[in-house]
Amino acid sequence: MTDYLINILLVASVMRQLRGRRLTWFGLGWPIALVIWAAINYLRGYPTGGSNILLVVCGAVIGAILGGLCGRLSRVFWRDDDRLIVQATGAAALLWVLGTGSRLAFELYAEHGGYSHIETFDVGHHIAGVQTWATSLILMALGEVLARTAFLAPRLLASKGSTEIKS
Repeated sequence: MTDYLINILLVASVMRQLRGRRLTWFGLGWPIALVIWAAINYLRGYPTGGSNILLVVCGAVIGAILGGLCGRLSRVFWRDDDRLIVQATGAAALLWVLGTGSRLAFELYAEHGGYSHIETFDVGHHIAGVQTWATSLILMALGEVLARTAFLAPRLLASKGSTEIKS
C-alpha cells in the first residue's frame, strides 16, 4: 500500500500545478524527501552481475530524462501579486504521469499475475530478480524528482525581477 501511496503523491505533486501553484523550496523538496524515504526503506543492494547494472542504470536514466523534460516544459512566472508560480504544461504532466504511472503499472502487473512473466524475462536476461527491479524503480523515481528539481530550482533562485522565467 505504501508503494501506491508514494506514486499517487508524486502524481499529485505535478497535477496540482496544471493550474499554477506557488513555487517554493518546500514544494520542490517534499517529492525528493518522499523518494529518499522510499529508498531508505526499500533499497537493500542488488547483485551486480549479468544485466543488473544495465537495468538499474536504465531506470535512473529514464527517470532523469522524464523529470528533466517535465521541469523544462513547466512554466515559471511572476503573478501580479508578486508570487512566483510554476505551471505544469499538459506535456509536462503527461511525461510525469508516464514515469510514475509506468512504475505503478509494473507493480500492479507483478503483484496480480505477471510475476511469472517477469521471472522468465529475468532468467532470459540474467537479471537477479526482485531487488534489482526495486532498485531500478526507486532510482527511476529519484532521477525523475531530482532532474525536475534541477530545472526548477535555478529558476526559483534567479527569478526575481522578470515576468517570464526561461531556462
